[in-house]
Amino acid sequence: MSSERTAMTSVDRSWLRMDTPENPMMISAVLMFEQPIPIKRLKRTLEERFLRFRRFRQRVIEKGDKCYWEDDPNFDLDNHLHRIALPGQASKKELQELASDFNSTALDFRRPLWQIHYIDNFNGGCALLIRIHHCIADGISLVRVLLSLTDRTPEPKLERIAKKVAIPKPQGNAATRFLHRLVNSSQAGWQQAQLFLDSVRQEPNYPLKLARTAGGIAMDLAKLGLAPFEPKTSLKSQLVGRKKVAWAEPLALDDVKHCARTLGGTVNDVLLCAATGALSRHFTEHKQTIPDCGIRVAVPFNLRPLDQPIESLGNQFGLVLVCLPVEVHDPLMCFRQVQENMNRLKQSYQAQVTYSLLDLFGRGPDILERRALDLLSNKASAVLTNVPGPRHPVYLAGSKLVQPMFWVPQSGNIGIGMSIFSYADTVQFGITVDKGIQADPQAVMNYFRDSFQHLYDAAMSHAHGLHIAQAS
Repeated sequence: MSSERTAMTSVDRSWLRMDTPENPMMISAVLMFEQPIPIKRLKRTLEERFLRFRRFRQRVIEKGDKCYWEDDPNFDLDNHLHRIALPGQASKKELQELASDFNSTALDFRRPLWQIHYIDNFNGGCALLIRIHHCIADGISLVRVLLSLTDRTPEPKLERIAKKVAIPKPQGNAATRFLHRLVNSSQAGWQQAQLFLDSVRQEPNYPLKLARTAGGIAMDLAKLGLAPFEPKTSLKSQLVGRKKVAWAEPLALDDVKHCARTLGGTVNDVLLCAATGALSRHFTEHKQTIPDCGIRVAVPFNLRPLDQPIESLGNQFGLVLVCLPVEVHDPLMCFRQVQENMNRLKQSYQAQVTYSLLDLFGRGPDILERRALDLLSNKASAVLTNVPGPRHPVYLAGSKLVQPMFWVPQSGNIGIGMSIFSYADTVQFGITVDKGIQADPQAVMNYFRDSFQHLYDAAMSHAHGLHIAQAS
């Protein structure tokens, strides 16, 4: 059996070791469907499309300070797919309570680290509650995997088992690979296509550019280490490990895009501004002092080339600390501040630095990772993800996906996770909150919609005023 083991990468091992009773390292999803899915059809789809990824048939084996992937000799789909029903009318409230229960529960480490619960009797259709451990893959990769289970039409076209993809072995010594990884990931973060090393070697000033890159990395590493801890607010309370989840009614993506165009920004700027306003409203409603320097959220930054095959799982992302100006109440001023903060981060190497730190932590002793994790988690109040989904409706085993929600785990002493996901011309917004934090997740969801509407109205009013001024 040992000959069939595959060593876990150091970055994936970092995410495995971050698992705590307060924060299980699971990426979770709630997928709501228009019609019930025949369970046999669902099983066949999972066998044909999901289990073609060998990782979902493998369990984690720890030997000393090493971790391995090993085929589960007793693998059975029925250990991972469970059918349950909600009580009564099975409303959104009951589904949120069930999702809260499962998001508070760790996975079984004796088996491959994923679970799917098929939920009958929800809004005339059904729902899937999916949990997958972060050490298997990052959010971008897992969204791609889950979308590979779907079709553009109600009739599925099941594929045969995919051929195994050869994984190239790393070249050079550890120091060389480390430098190449930093340089390569920086370009992946910028252009998501070509490796930085290959592109700049063709230029005559390659040594100078490489030196500047190294200097930029060192500067951002110093900034990350010297950044002050988060201000003491209700968002940084002692965690208890019990989660509460909620999600908002979707926004129209066209409205978000129109707002972004009017203000000369991006969809991401608009949504981050709406999230800022929601958290600011939370402080106001609870009569709490709003930090005059804003708060920071940790945002995953994709370092995976977009043309990378879907079969390539694992974690390929870094984290950037984004400052949300919750102290700025004017929606237009808040938007400009968010936009400026994001533009500054796009020119930094912070994502590459945090990715490389995770790589180093995964190679070292547990105590080093714990201390570093505590240090970094003290510098953010929440985790916020923004993942683009398909622009058109999709179908799983014949049933239309109506509303998808995704959450990534929080780490260390961070107890709030916010997620933004675009799907079929809508924008979904969800939140998970540790019960030790005095925040009503459904109220924050309502604040998010209100915050977007205030920004939208202010943008349209501003544009109308400019139009009148130009006409006169």
